[in-house]
Amino acid sequence: MRKFSLVIFLALSAYASAQSSANEVFAAGVNDANKFINDYMSPVSEGMLYSISGGWYNTADAKPLGGFEISIIGNMAQSPDDKKSFILNTEDYENLQFVDGSISKEVSTGLGDIEGINVFVEDENGLFREEFELPTGLASENINFVPSAFVQVSVGLIKGTEIKARFLPKIETDDVEVGMYGVGLQHDFTKLLPADKILPVAISGVIGYTHLTGVYDFTDQDVIAGENQRLDMKMNTWVFQAVVSTKMPIINFYGGLGYLTGNSTVDVLGTYRVQSGPFIGDTYTDPFSVKTDASGVTGNIGAKLKLGFFRLHADYSMAKYNNLSVGINFGFR
Repeated sequence: MRKFSLVIFLALSAYASAQSSANEVFAAGVNDANKFINDYMSPVSEGMLYSISGGWYNTADAKPLGGFEISIIGNMAQSPDDKKSFILNTEDYENLQFVDGSISKEVSTGLGDIEGINVFVEDENGLFREEFELPTGLASENINFVPSAFVQVSVGLIKGTEIKARFLPKIETDDVEVGMYGVGLQHDFTKLLPADKILPVAISGVIGYTHLTGVYDFTDQDVIAGENQRLDMKMNTWVFQAVVSTKMPIINFYGGLGYLTGNSTVDVLGTYRVQSGPFIGDTYTDPFSVKTDASGVTGNIGAKLKLGFFRLHADYSMAKYNNLSVGINFGFR
């Protein structure tokens, strides 16, 4: 159970990487720490929004009244190269400076892997100076995707309508707590046609909403002095899709085109006491939040294999963060 919770919440390992240098980042002052961690973490949050939004359908052929399917779905939103780094301009910071004297430089986001970027902060008189290396990201651990996993249930209603629910029951460990739920609706427009049973394809519309919450408590990791230190994450996404699929007995192909919109807030909570640098002794409580919005067109293509009660499906979505979705399904009709 602990491993499963860490899979769904692997995105927080990038936040943990940021916190591994939090003592030094806070040494630059709370405003500089706020700006840096927002730029560093926003691509991870955006990737997570795309990841948890995948897998809403594996066919356009809606189930009849009483038909059902239970699925275990895993998604992997791939990290785009242009989201693995950002330009840090020291003129936008109050205290942070590059050791080599550069004004701006490409540095790693929570998805990237750029090592050896050294910065420093010092007081107005130059008497106190603190140097440290900026953190890398998930790619430094050979992780080039943001994962999610959940259980999804689909049940057929009347007149080509199918209702869906996805969930990850709240899982709690010593330092991680995560839960997710979502609801969706699919309507098969071809079910309204007299020739539905002989048509070789089905066409549907799908709407899905997903909500994820999570808490990562790193107080006991002694990253930076303080109390009750944690990251509190809340994510919400909507997807609107038009779907078409074949209607064959064993193997079918499907594709969709639509739009995704979502938002994420990660609150950095607790008390943080700076232990070095010109701001030594300063204490910050609930210092800031990382807020991220995501939106864009998505399109996917996939296939589904039906072997009686047992099914398999896989599809690949093209979007700002491309996503691979795979599922094991059990169902009737």
